[in-house]
Amino acid sequence: MKKRALISVFDKTGAAELAQGLQSFDYDIISTGSTAKLLEQAGVEVILIETVTNFPECLDGRLKTLHPKVHGGILAMRDNSEHIAQIAELGIVPIDIVVCNLYPFRQTIAKPDVTREQAIENIDIGGPTMLRAAAKNWQDVCVVVSPDDYALLLEHLQTDAMPLDYKFSLARKVFEYTAQYDAQIAQYFGSEQNVHYPDNLTLTYEKQQDLRYGENPHQTAAYYRELSPTDGDLVNARQLHGKELSYCNINDLNGAIALVKEFAEPCCVAIKHATPCGVGIGECIDEAWHNAYEADKVSIFGGIIALNRECTLVVAEAINQMFIEIVIAPSYSTEALACLTQKKNIRVMELPKISEFTHIDAQVVRQVSGGLLVQSANVQLYDNFHRVSEALVSQEQQLQLEFAWKVVKHVRSNAIVLVNGKRTVGIGAGQTNRVTALDIALRYAGENAKGAVMASDAFFPMPDCVELAAAAGITAIMQPGGSIRDQDSIDACDKHGIAMLFTGMRHFVH
Repeated sequence: MKKRALISVFDKTGAAELAQGLQSFDYDIISTGSTAKLLEQAGVEVILIETVTNFPECLDGRLKTLHPKVHGGILAMRDNSEHIAQIAELGIVPIDIVVCNLYPFRQTIAKPDVTREQAIENIDIGGPTMLRAAAKNWQDVCVVVSPDDYALLLEHLQTDAMPLDYKFSLARKVFEYTAQYDAQIAQYFGSEQNVHYPDNLTLTYEKQQDLRYGENPHQTAAYYRELSPTDGDLVNARQLHGKELSYCNINDLNGAIALVKEFAEPCCVAIKHATPCGVGIGECIDEAWHNAYEADKVSIFGGIIALNRECTLVVAEAINQMFIEIVIAPSYSTEALACLTQKKNIRVMELPKISEFTHIDAQVVRQVSGGLLVQSANVQLYDNFHRVSEALVSQEQQLQLEFAWKVVKHVRSNAIVLVNGKRTVGIGAGQTNRVTALDIALRYAGENAKGAVMASDAFFPMPDCVELAAAAGITAIMQPGGSIRDQDSIDACDKHGIAMLFTGMRHFVH
């Protein structure tokens, strides 16, 4: 008896060539609908599915392959004599190869004007059932879900060898594919009902690349992308020069672009070990770079630079004078790119829409032992912005405070950020108490603390931070407020003539 292959695909890339190849190996080809028409036009002799089932395609194509003569032919175990006897008695012919991919649900729901009815009509039923049946019976049925696997399938048939490991790997791909498909449908249904935290959470991503190692050389790692990232997301960055990115590089880049997105004006962010070490703004990107560099000339060594304007030759030449791991920008002048690529080890990344925010309803996922934490992304800055001190806030101070507040939002808690002019002058990050964080920021700032403003990511439980700030010459403070002892800090500000603003919104980063 001739072997049979069933081909029913939405993505018809390479389908005709595959069918021609299978036919040359003496396979009968079963097919459906538009796939059958394509194959016939390519000169392939096709057995229509209704010929196999003796039942017409119906319900606007919703019912085609869901039939015992199809699934019996797929599920029958060839080394089980009872199975073979049963299908012979029922007139079912075995199917040896299943080639199938599914209706484009993801592409359908990505359309801005898609209706719920259109989305639901693009939920495939027969395809997943055939794929899962074939993958379950992987030892006897070869199942192919991706056009990328067609060539190797034909190669194995040519040598008349179909290794079991190869067939098992194809079955694994099927269950990954159908699991992702179902996850997308579940997420869509959830979004239609504004369900942000479902009872059962299934996340799905596609591999972007394998990484050389993780945070440390003894750890393995890979980089995955969302199925529909926005243009400004890091996964859409293009590497123009340099060796491949590491796990730590990608993590640092993510922090750098998250911070640079906060600024509409020209901005330069320097990141080291996932923490900002210098942030500068200016009338142009050259000035912003200069301010970020002057913020901390020591820590920037070996760091990552993010720009929200085209990288100029001035900036490129300055970067080339030191060791910088990565620079990422929306674009590069011809001269700047030529300059940067003279250095072998620097990685040059381009992200044209670097300032574009991720969708407002994005979620942040963090793995913990035995589970996940899921929260909404921190996309807001203020809640109830108001002055609480007797001292007024000048326009210049307010601009600097807003600058500091944008930065402190991205600094690990406990966090203090000092700003003087158009640059950060001191950043205290990741401390177990706020006084130590301020002390570190003041040590970085030195004399630059005089006349500077300060932002704190959370409230002051007591007035000691205000007293320390006053002794260093800080002139204005921004903090969330909300402590039962807020008045103590306000009184300390009034005593020293320091302006204080409450934002009503905390920005912990843990």
